[in-house]
Amino acid sequence: MLQVLPALEAGGAELGTLDIAAALRDAGARVLVASSGGRLAAGLGAGHVRLPVDTKNPVGLWRNTGRLEALIAREGVSLVHAHSRAPAWSARAAARRAGTPFVTTVHGAYSAGSAAKRAWNRIMARGDRVIAVSGFIAAHVKEVYGCPEARLRVVHQGIDPAAFDPAAVPPRERMVLRAEWAVPEEARVVLLPGRLTRLKGHGVLIEAMRLLADPKLVAVFAGSDRDRGAYRRELEALARGLPVRFAGHIDDVAAAYAASDVVISASVRPESFGRVLAEAGAMGLPVVSSDLGAAREIVRHGETGWLVPPGDPAALAGGIREALLAAGPALAARARAHVLARFTRELMCAKTLAVYRELL
Repeated sequence: MLQVLPALEAGGAELGTLDIAAALRDAGARVLVASSGGRLAAGLGAGHVRLPVDTKNPVGLWRNTGRLEALIAREGVSLVHAHSRAPAWSARAAARRAGTPFVTTVHGAYSAGSAAKRAWNRIMARGDRVIAVSGFIAAHVKEVYGCPEARLRVVHQGIDPAAFDPAAVPPRERMVLRAEWAVPEEARVVLLPGRLTRLKGHGVLIEAMRLLADPKLVAVFAGSDRDRGAYRRELEALARGLPVRFAGHIDDVAAAYAASDVVISASVRPESFGRVLAEAGAMGLPVVSSDLGAAREIVRHGETGWLVPPGDPAALAGGIREALLAAGPALAARARAHVLARFTRELMCAKTLAVYRELL
């Protein structure tokens, strides 16, 4: 089996690729992943094939077609799976020449503001099977790119329930993080994970904190501000005088959840999946999310979390109040059970391998 994606640095597509590779190996398949490299490539060992498949240059795409065709022939590849647009153009052409089944996974709702852009994106809807990471993305691919429903398969992204298990986080880790965040012992933490970008709605949460005016409530932004110094300074000015902390990148995300009481996804544009919501649910935490995109598939409103109109600080504040009141063992058990039944790494891999078997 050959998977193709631009690079192996970080992100949902990259982690999912590695998970699928591991599941294929466990099933007895020989696994290859072609990419331009990255920090995650080392985990594949000899299974990684370094190719310049991150290029969008037409000549580079043509050359990559030949490289991939040769790889398919040399290694006896039975199926090709592309995770991104640029490598998909080369991978599809190579698979067609080799008579090999071709699968794509659509990881996001790509910008399609022009005819040229839509034409470029359409390659992801031209697999023999087209995997969408949520029902929201499946509907988008069907509506915008005309992908027949018969070729579409929804395979939600999956999280590792062992990694996101409240019982697996030592109490000391929780205490250390709260101390680093300068959170008083009696305070409750509202966590917004994710890099500092306007799309994540940090400003909406700041205004919600202003409306809540609760001295025993602290908001924590856990995410990198790399290359976004101006945006961070803007947020810091907006949050002046409010209990808002900028924690930066956190390696141990599970510990950050364990140190928190409510998790927020205040995105102002639809998320293709919403990994944060699944992770938080697995940790037994209530979530408050913008009512957009795939959040509706992950959050059971009023049971495991709350869905609120995007960009509305008053609605977000109301959702936080409700979540804090409802938080407790019963909600924690419901939230974790909901995620473990639908959004685990094992389920994602099993459903992906089932798609492969349809074509082999």
